[in-house]
Amino acid sequence: MTAVSRATAISILACSLAGLVILAAGMGFIPVSPGEVAAVLTDRLREAAATVDPLKASVVMDVRLPRILCALLVGFGLAVSGAVFQGLLLNPLADPFTLGVSSGAAFGAALSLLLGLAFAGPATLPLMAFIGATATLLAVIAMSGRDGELNPANLILAGVIVSAILSAGLSFIKYLADERVSVIVFWLMGSFTARTWTDAALAACAVLPGFLACLFFARDLNVMGLGTRSAKSLGVDAGRVRLFLLVTASLMSAVCVAVSGVIGFVGLIIPHLMRLVIGPDNRWLLPASGLGGAILLLSADTLTRAVLPQEVPIGVLTALIGGPVFCHLFARSRRTRRG
Repeated sequence: MTAVSRATAISILACSLAGLVILAAGMGFIPVSPGEVAAVLTDRLREAAATVDPLKASVVMDVRLPRILCALLVGFGLAVSGAVFQGLLLNPLADPFTLGVSSGAAFGAALSLLLGLAFAGPATLPLMAFIGATATLLAVIAMSGRDGELNPANLILAGVIVSAILSAGLSFIKYLADERVSVIVFWLMGSFTARTWTDAALAACAVLPGFLACLFFARDLNVMGLGTRSAKSLGVDAGRVRLFLLVTASLMSAVCVAVSGVIGFVGLIIPHLMRLVIGPDNRWLLPASGLGGAILLLSADTLTRAVLPQEVPIGVLTALIGGPVFCHLFARSRRTRRG
């Protein structure tokens, strides 16, 4: 695939995402036409007098747009993290769950709900989720890096061990929660309900710099796919780059989980789909995966918010969508290898 065709594909994804944002902002109990949505956004950007019904403007700007941006940014961050993990660990099944980062975030949030912590006000829950994810990442790195080299196999094994321990701890927390167990379970299913501009700003502060940092090292990530020895012979410090990308992608996905709850399959499925379209070059794969993840998660959130008769947790919906898709991709890859 040529650079022009890759750039065209990414442009199509970006335009599709922009159109989806306009449509999603107008869908809901109070319908708003795409023209009115565009007028609301234009008025806010120009700081001009409102030319649209104030009620519709408030619904778009204060209720729908923060939720839309959260879904967009979380999908973007999870998909980019999944693509980075797959490139780093040389494992097509790698995603933000592989190293236990999502499990750590879930454990921290569940502990906060169990104990009723409120030391940071409304930010306590995402803060505890982020602390849990960060602590998990440090534990995985400490377990796998004792030989001075972050070997992909050691990282995966350490992640599986830590995830199993956290899963048992999470089950124990739900056992102790009694009447609060429903709140914990709902958070674990993932949701963008009642998200605010603060949540969107938090996600943006993690996802955008994290994406740019990963994109800066995209060429090194390509070289590392050839193996550690080949990377060193081509002037890439594989250990340093792997650690940097590992921490960056993990913290990016940790913030995403802290904002939205646990949402699976985005970081696993989207890089596979984009690799079929764009190819394996991470310089193109990372932005394509981010845009694809944003489109998937925003589409799923709009579906559950504005189309279905009752709102379904977003994590359940992505699993229902992603499971069959992944089964199809897996069966297709097996047939290709046999052929």
